[in-house]
Amino acid sequence: MKYLILSVALMSVILTLVSSIYSGYRVSKQTLVNSTLATNQAYADKLANSTETYLTMTLQILETSAESLSPLIQETGSENALAAEADRLKKQTDTFNSVLIVNKDAEILATSPQTLGLKGQKLVSVGGKEALEKRDAFISQPYTSLTGRLIIFISQPIFDEKGLYLGLVGGTIYLKEENILQTVLGEHFYKDGSYVYVVDQSGRIIYHPDPKRVNEVIDDNKVIKELMAGFDGAMEVTNSQDKVMLAGYATIPTAKWGVVSQKEKKSAIAPSVSMTNEMIRKTLPFLLVVLIILFMVSKQIALPLQKLAYYTETSTENSQEEKINQVRTWYYEASQLKKALNYSLNFFQDRVNFFIHQSTTDPLTKVWNRRTMDEYMKKWTEQGTPYAMIILDMDKFKRVNDTYGHATGDEVLKFLAFEMKAVSREQDRCCRFGGEEFVLLLPETDAAGAYQAAERLRKRMESTVSPCGEIVTISSGVAAFPEHALHPAELLELADQSLYEAKRTGRNRTIVQGKLSE
Repeated sequence: MKYLILSVALMSVILTLVSSIYSGYRVSKQTLVNSTLATNQAYADKLANSTETYLTMTLQILETSAESLSPLIQETGSENALAAEADRLKKQTDTFNSVLIVNKDAEILATSPQTLGLKGQKLVSVGGKEALEKRDAFISQPYTSLTGRLIIFISQPIFDEKGLYLGLVGGTIYLKEENILQTVLGEHFYKDGSYVYVVDQSGRIIYHPDPKRVNEVIDDNKVIKELMAGFDGAMEVTNSQDKVMLAGYATIPTAKWGVVSQKEKKSAIAPSVSMTNEMIRKTLPFLLVVLIILFMVSKQIALPLQKLAYYTETSTENSQEEKINQVRTWYYEASQLKKALNYSLNFFQDRVNFFIHQSTTDPLTKVWNRRTMDEYMKKWTEQGTPYAMIILDMDKFKRVNDTYGHATGDEVLKFLAFEMKAVSREQDRCCRFGGEEFVLLLPETDAAGAYQAAERLRKRMESTVSPCGEIVTISSGVAAFPEHALHPAELLELADQSLYEAKRTGRNRTIVQGKLSE
């Protein structure tokens, strides 16, 4: 009977500990998966927006060049001027690997570099023909050029003052050589095992960290199918290499491309495995203590032990601390066992609560993280609670890191978080959006009230010396629900546009959505 009681009690303790560890592992694992999906989606959105902006600017540059080329194409003996304009375009932005100026008859009038040897030839490539026929701003799908390279062709039409079509000016991006996509996308590469790739509307890879995969067609991937249908989002997916990935994806409307930011699931949940191993190591000493106590008192604790075992087993579903304390332990050994069980259960409950807290807050600044921010926005939107969003970004924060080091940069981030809390109400939510970007959510507040709060914070920052020894200013964008948008994603995008306008118009200012031109 002694060994039976000992076995039952020990099994109860082990089951409780295993259940607690497994519950903690599952909570941590799911939290890491959700956090990685949210992070990758936000990252893909940001890269898509950056690339969209860059392509729009490139088309505007070509449009300006097309206006200046209109009189030159019609003049005799303007070969040198055309060549000079082609060279200027190529050197101005480093966007293009080569530049072409073509007349309406598809004759190539000038190139840069001139070593291409295409001057005087006909533009008969797939992208070139399509651009000539389209007679509008154009971004081609990947194709093989006259020089045998895999390229993308971006062009603008040239018209005279009467609107007659004269030709086009365009630039090429060599996909399998050093190009602007590597600069725009590669500089944002995460150092945690994540990577980014870009596909066109047919599922063909046009950018990938591994150049060998450029031009590969992926047509059986759920993420690619979502992008081809024009959707943004995040999901768990098995890629073409049979690896389970956590992917966020976003579309680039102008080019009809899609950006995918993904990380292998095994890598993403590795911290959860480490946490579980650590919990197991810390559990073993407690388990040994319980085993010794049970062995010493097993002859006399049959009835109390049965109750303790029962309550311990059911404690994984409901808190049984009160009932365990009510068990009559009229002898010392049973009392110690009860204390040990309570200690173990409380310890693991505290660990689970700790990891839940870690999953909802930013570890550096101690404000809410992006996942919690999304939950508040979703809840308030579904409840119809009016709220305002302030998205803010430190001005020239990279210079702080470069000048004073990342440790000081972290102190500046914590300083900004402290100042945010100082100007916030109890019901407001301070969140870290990512990097040096933060978000302040203000329930029951309209755009005007949010503007006043943003200005209070901005003035505090511009009048207070930061931990780096100098004043660091901020720029802010403001949008409100339902005043400006009815969906959290749209509200975030509008606030981000306002932030971009604040940055563009001089920094250290607050811009409210709907008043971008003021």
